[in-house]
Amino acid sequence: MTDRLRDLEVFVRAMRLDGLSAAARELDMSPAMASRHLNALEARLGVTLVNRTTRRLALTEAGAIYLDKAERILEDYHEAEAEVTAQAVTVEGRLRVSAPAAFGVHYVAAMVADFHRRYPAVTVELGLSDRFVDLLQEGWDMAIRIGRLADSSLVARKLADVGLCVCASPAYLSGRAAPRTLEDLANHDCLGYTLAANTGSGYWSFGEDGAHRVPVSGSLHADHGEALVRAAIAGQGLVYGPRFLAAPGLASGQLVEVQLDAPLMDLGAVYAVTPARRRRAAKTRAWIEFLAERIPAMAGAW
Repeated sequence: MTDRLRDLEVFVRAMRLDGLSAAARELDMSPAMASRHLNALEARLGVTLVNRTTRRLALTEAGAIYLDKAERILEDYHEAEAEVTAQAVTVEGRLRVSAPAAFGVHYVAAMVADFHRRYPAVTVELGLSDRFVDLLQEGWDMAIRIGRLADSSLVARKLADVGLCVCASPAYLSGRAAPRTLEDLANHDCLGYTLAANTGSGYWSFGEDGAHRVPVSGSLHADHGEALVRAAIAGQGLVYGPRFLAAPGLASGQLVEVQLDAPLMDLGAVYAVTPARRRRAAKTRAWIEFLAERIPAMAGAW
């Protein structure tokens, strides 16, 4: 089976150059191959496009109609190819970025202004959600993901490690003994993140691989990490979550870290992920390089 686009190119070139041999030379193929392409085109269409003699090619009525259409098709194709190729090297267009809600609000949104100043032809659409988005199905150019990445068809670039911490407000801890052991958690209000795979509402996981699960209970459960941190600052209870969320509160003294008798779970890292089967456009490559520049620098404060 021949390449259909190549069939069209042979046909158009042969008629414009008045010969299959000339078309073959321009397209860097043998005259026999050029003839096969023309034969394949006619066989597929079920009509004779060209009457061939030893000296010249003559269009049939159907061939004359088809030549005009074929030229338009090739022009549109090459124009589209040139436009896409230009976008591949020019940093421009709409960049659709998915990010976890709290991380996106605190860190990603604040970086967009600097990115825009560097690449003014790019418009960023930021989707903030803690749900797992399907990049291909939903049309995202890339996503920022936090944790341990499961095997998938995505291409990932690690940006920074992410640690966990257990903390509470000084006001909450002033009225009771701070927990020192995992068993002490049973006597405390432990705020629950409902979307976490390993630190859910009914238990918290400890140990590097999260294998040690400790039953906990609390007066607040939420699907947004920032909500839990703000509740902890208000004195609601203990929060167990990413250090990057607690970092501002720890730095200001609104939160204090609690040390327990077991290692905290290894949360993983911040990653930039893109679909594996899609060539990255220049806007996406520029954004990922920008993240790789900024996020490690910010992570020093976590």
